[in-house]
Amino acid sequence: MLSIYNKEKPLGVIAQFGGQTPLNLAADLKRNGVKILGTTPEVIALAEDRDLFREMMKKLDIPMPESGMAVTVEDAIGIAAKIGYPVMVRPSFVLGGRGMEVVYDDEQMTEYMKAAIGVTPDRPILIDRFLNHATECEADAIADGTHAFVPAVMEHIELAGIHSGDSACILPSVHISEENLKTIKEYTRKIAEEMHVKGLMNMQYAIENGKVFVIEANPRASRTVPLVSKVCNIRMVPIATDIITSELTGRKSPLPELHEMTIPNYGVKEAAFPFNMFPEVDPILGPEMRSTGEVLGMSPSYGEAFFKAQEAIQSKLPLSGSVLISVKDKDKDEALRVAKSLAGDGFKLYATGGTYDRLKAEGIECEKVLKLYEGRPNCYDLITNGQIQLIINSPIGKNSLHDDSYLRKAAIKAKVPYVTTMAAALATADGIHYVKTHTEHTVKSLQEMHAEIH
Repeated sequence: MLSIYNKEKPLGVIAQFGGQTPLNLAADLKRNGVKILGTTPEVIALAEDRDLFREMMKKLDIPMPESGMAVTVEDAIGIAAKIGYPVMVRPSFVLGGRGMEVVYDDEQMTEYMKAAIGVTPDRPILIDRFLNHATECEADAIADGTHAFVPAVMEHIELAGIHSGDSACILPSVHISEENLKTIKEYTRKIAEEMHVKGLMNMQYAIENGKVFVIEANPRASRTVPLVSKVCNIRMVPIATDIITSELTGRKSPLPELHEMTIPNYGVKEAAFPFNMFPEVDPILGPEMRSTGEVLGMSPSYGEAFFKAQEAIQSKLPLSGSVLISVKDKDKDEALRVAKSLAGDGFKLYATGGTYDRLKAEGIECEKVLKLYEGRPNCYDLITNGQIQLIINSPIGKNSLHDDSYLRKAAIKAKVPYVTTMAAALATADGIHYVKTHTEHTVKSLQEMHAEIH
């Protein structure tokens, strides 16, 4: 990097558009005489220093989940006991084959800590209270060091605990209250202005029981910037570049010209996964990122935008046929809503064990099917024989006597759309219902969609 800099002799370097790597390099580059344009390395360090960032949140009266840092197993168990399980554990450095994980008890915490390599007081394990059944969301901001503008708030379809890069998300938000949206935008502006961010910034939030918590701040362009730019018709990168280079060009900040807008179309970002290349890998989602790309579906209807996004990742949702539903106990209430919607749209329902009992008790017509270990014919047979067009299966977890990953692996092999979270299942049902009940579908250019924004 320094060789290129010394050869090219630029007026400065922008470190915001290359993900995390240039942020990690920024401080060393500055020490070697490189002029970093826009957000300074000191601000980058502030966002990444857990203690400094938490102190800033206290100053701004912005809540964060309770947390702690541990070096030993005993420390970790003590912190978890104080915070209360479940907790989110993550490395402040690279672990041997391990990353972020939700931990539910002392036994699992002990296993996690023993697997950590090179834990020292300078490189501890970070422990946060896991926000249970919380809606995760994020906001991208453009800031000029004094003021900040937030075009819109993105709502994740999957609940907190799924990596933001793997979660489908909706822009603008569908289910977040106006009060919470106002709070998120206010927090984002306050943080960007307090940190004197120049350029782009991404904020991650979670909403638990109506209260907004800050998860983290990233003083750089996020992968969501193209999504926001397209849906909101705002040229985020050129605007940010104008701000970043203003000290060289003498241009005034374009921020005062930006204003709140009415966005008539929904954008749904969906992640693309490589599971078809690894048929023996269980395709469930978690805190570690597993996606390799993403797509965008747009429509005046949230349901249709979701349907389009699924089609774009080559997982087109069916409009007829049979659905297999097999979910864990805590998901059965939401499974009822999904089942009622799909049954109302003409699908035949198959369900396993406890899911079948619950659906029948609620008067939903369905057929019972055996699990793999219960005999033949079973749900695996139905999938491989082409009798199932959609699978809704939430992982039972480590406490189950029987592994249910075979269902999801069978779906990959048979190229059957599958859903592993109830939030995505509800979105799937909404998308199917919209497309089945609307004969005319919207296909417009971005130019036409942008003409509708005011």
